[in-house]
Amino acid sequence: MSELILWKDEEISKLRRDIDRLFDRCWSEFGVCRFLGEVSEDFPIRLNETEDALIFRAELKGVNPENLDVSITNDAFLTIKGEKIVVTAEEGGYYHRVKRRFRSFTRTFRLPCRVRVGEIKAIYKQGILDIVMPKWKPERRRGIKVEIMIS
Repeated sequence: MSELILWKDEEISKLRRDIDRLFDRCWSEFGVCRFLGEVSEDFPIRLNETEDALIFRAELKGVNPENLDVSITNDAFLTIKGEKIVVTAEEGGYYHRVKRRFRSFTRTFRLPCRVRVGEIKAIYKQGILDIVMPKWKPERRRGIKVEIMIS
């Protein structure tokens, strides 16, 4: 039985490599890779978990905090939306050109546990967005001892 699983894994890996090669060849012939690299820009993230909270950190260099939207849905999904403005300037002999490009992004993350939505705090400082989300803990019910009557 284990030989069958190994064979299946090897065949799937081979198929994945072949498909990746095919797409790489097609995309590079049309010059789309360069275009996609400019549009889809990921930002580094880190999620730390303590006993009482989840601490989410995203590096959003060059993003104006007024253009950020952070939301939590169903106590389990964190969504970050924003817009980054990239300004480039060129100077030549007789000209001065300024280009402005607007890049919007959206990323959604599934949280490992439920959080208390009303107590979430987000802090943006020098291109770093820190979101502290206290974990939701159900109230512990105290057990009530029931006396057993013998009849």
